Amino acid sequence: MAQNRSTAVMQRRKVAPDSLDYFPTPPFATRALCEFLQSIGEDLETLSCREPACGEMHMVRPLAEYFGMVLPSDVHRYGAHPLIDFPLEHRSLERVDWVISNPPFRLAAEFIHAGRAVARHGVAMLLRGAFLEGQERYNSLFGPTPPAYVLQFTERVAMLEGRLVRYGEIDPFAEKPGTRCSTATSYCWFIWFAGEDQGDTRLRWIAPCRLRLERPGDYPDYTTANSPEVGGGLFDAEAA
Repeated sequence: MAQNRSTAVMQRRKVAPDSLDYFPTPPFATRALCEFLQSIGEDLETLSCREPACGEMHMVRPLAEYFGMVLPSDVHRYGAHPLIDFPLEHRSLERVDWVISNPPFRLAAEFIHAGRAVARHGVAMLLRGAFLEGQERYNSLFGPTPPAYVLQFTERVAMLEGRLVRYGEIDPFAEKPGTRCSTATSYCWFIWFAGEDQGDTRLRWIAPCRLRLERPGDYPDYTTANSPEVGGGLFDAEAA
């Protein structure tokens, strides 16, 4: 099938300012985290969760499959969620059991500190493996408060700026037509527990799980004429 590269379709790639570092999360990656949390005894059906960088709800939807309550928010208007600058406003928010997100990389440490201030059980952040590096990050975060777990994906989690495309499928927004979604970037879940000394960080590997954990409807259909247009619904980049 030929790619639909109309102006309306191509505009959907950008639903937020570039400075927000918006890379939607493939839902299977969120389900993998939830399965791990269940495996270590977290009864997610009885717990609440906040997703403070919710974007177009690609992480919120799978979280809602496991958690009893999910509270989405973001600093940018993607849909009908509350507008909250989480690192700045977290002290005014009600406490929840978990804070789980794929935050802007440059603000990840701020999201982690804010999450630990409001989470009763723990914080989990999906970040590039490169987040493990850096002297400043070690001095301000990993040295004093190392994560309890780092969960390394053994298969690629493909995240593209401003759109969600299934791994291996044609990316309708690629500069070169016919390019398939892929990535050279490694991603991990970083997990902190609340109210306890994390001890030595435990490294675990997430076995290949994408095919098992993907569900119908996980990925937007950007190719059809009936897809939402810019200025409506979750793709509304201009709403106040």
